[in-house]
Amino acid sequence: MNGVCGGPASAWLRWRQRSKVTHETDAGVRDGPDRDGSEPHAAAATWTNWVVDPAEHFYYVWLQLMVPPVVYNWVVIILRTCFPSIARGYLAVWLTLDLASDLMYAADMLIAVRSGYLEQGVLTKDPGRLKSRYLRSRRFLRDLASLLPTDLFYLLFGIQAAAVRVNRLLRTPRLNEALDRMETRTSYPNTFRISKLMVYIFVLIHWNACLYFALSDYIGFGSDGWVYPNVSQPAFASTRRQYFYCFWFSAQIFTTVGDTPLPRREEAFLFMIADLLIAVLVFASIVGNVGNVITSLRDRDNVFFPNHELVKAYLRSRHISKELRQRIDNWYQHLHINKKIMRENEILQQLPLHLRTEIAVSVHLPTLSKVTIFQSCEKSLLEELVLKLTPQVFSPGEYVCRKGDVGHEMYIVKEGRLAVVADDGVSQLAVLGEGNFFGEISILNIKGNKSGNRRTANIRSIGYSDLFSLSKEDLTDVLSEYPSAKRHLEEKGRQILTKMGMLDQGGAAAAGGGARHTETKMAGLESVLEALQTKLARLMAEAESSQRKMEARVALLEWALRARRARGDPRGDPHGDGVGKEAAAEPEEAHDKRRGGGVLDKEGDGNP
Repeated sequence: MNGVCGGPASAWLRWRQRSKVTHETDAGVRDGPDRDGSEPHAAAATWTNWVVDPAEHFYYVWLQLMVPPVVYNWVVIILRTCFPSIARGYLAVWLTLDLASDLMYAADMLIAVRSGYLEQGVLTKDPGRLKSRYLRSRRFLRDLASLLPTDLFYLLFGIQAAAVRVNRLLRTPRLNEALDRMETRTSYPNTFRISKLMVYIFVLIHWNACLYFALSDYIGFGSDGWVYPNVSQPAFASTRRQYFYCFWFSAQIFTTVGDTPLPRREEAFLFMIADLLIAVLVFASIVGNVGNVITSLRDRDNVFFPNHELVKAYLRSRHISKELRQRIDNWYQHLHINKKIMRENEILQQLPLHLRTEIAVSVHLPTLSKVTIFQSCEKSLLEELVLKLTPQVFSPGEYVCRKGDVGHEMYIVKEGRLAVVADDGVSQLAVLGEGNFFGEISILNIKGNKSGNRRTANIRSIGYSDLFSLSKEDLTDVLSEYPSAKRHLEEKGRQILTKMGMLDQGGAAAAGGGARHTETKMAGLESVLEALQTKLARLMAEAESSQRKMEARVALLEWALRARRARGDPRGDPHGDGVGKEAAAEPEEAHDKRRGGGVLDKEGDGNP
């Protein structure tokens, strides 16, 4: 009840706030409030600016409120039409519920005319456009037809003729919309689909039961073994018995479970033929939907958990020992009983990257922030690292790591208890619990580490333990984009190794000096590279300028040559005598130029 009432209330408060601000902006500044501080036009401004967002919770709650009146009309109209005794016996109740459902229908039209819609991804809130769009749609005609006052036909056909309200069934699309919204919001969609299918089947059997009773009344009660027995008999006279018998008879036909009496009249034969055809469709729908649900559940399990059947088949084919098979079966059983999801990355692969990151941050960031070397790191670095965390489950007595093994990942304890054991495998040196971590130094290549990135202890799971692992490769890939964070983490790692006495100070200093020398050489190479790039750019600019000048000179010469040819100048004719003269004169000019150039060079050098 709190969720249902809280949704409309919060939406109403937001609506009130928006309208109040709009009123103060548009009217309050110009006219000002009344002397008593009230706003005379607040109600009008509120209704004028009120728009329903279909994505808000208020709209979802309203759709849920529309489910009862639509289902009521689907169930009760046919019931009152075919069972006159039920229609007359509860007349006051039916009329009250009819009025209530009509009021809900009218309110739904007001909600529809104020419901916004998306246009190019933006919610349209203009009341005029919303009203015009709704009034011109087919939905408005259907809603209007469902509210026509057909109850006036009671005066013509009698108060028990509830069939005059059959136009109320035109509001069924609202029911479908509500069910679709509920299916997308529920946490158990498969259960919801099965429940919805059962409700549809119930309504279908209900309608068939009512039609069977009406057909029996038309043929004559008790006229043969197929119709409803004679209502004059005390055992079949009560209204409750009449409905339950007809419902049972209709359920038998649709489920084809029991034997039904053989029809005698043509009307009964046609009724049975129609029912049997519908029964085939109903049976196919039930089998198909249940099969889809089972397939969906199996696919979900295959995504959430490893495929146990394949592993068991492999173990049988390879003749694995019974003890090991039992350990594997226990591990699978633990996953299923406690709903341990091992393939989170594959499941979230359906979502865009930013949503995957937000989910991973909300789930794993508090755990990752507890690791000492990751404290005070950039938030963007941690957001990338949480996408790399891999869940792992260890069985009782299973070793997570052994002393002397090369470390390729670090572990964070999410749930469970792990023991740090001695080399004998029995003595417990320490116990790690929720929030503890180990192996963080092994994934950082720290110079001077005496252990050489090897494990320094034996870690064994006491019971079932849930851990997160972060591999060295993933950390290296992420740190390649965060050099400052990499230096920060390495410094923290060296501090931890120093406290543990596992850091070779000479090696670390040499590594630090080597690193500084390498950085100096890199800086020098970068400066030389920048100078070479500057010279290259200057040479390319000069070459481009020379090329442009040469192209301009060639174009000028070609133009001059064409002009001489146009004037008939022999020097412009490639086959004329002028060519020979020019060729003969050209060496003399070149010789003069060379002589002149030599003189100029000598004069330029200052040597006469």
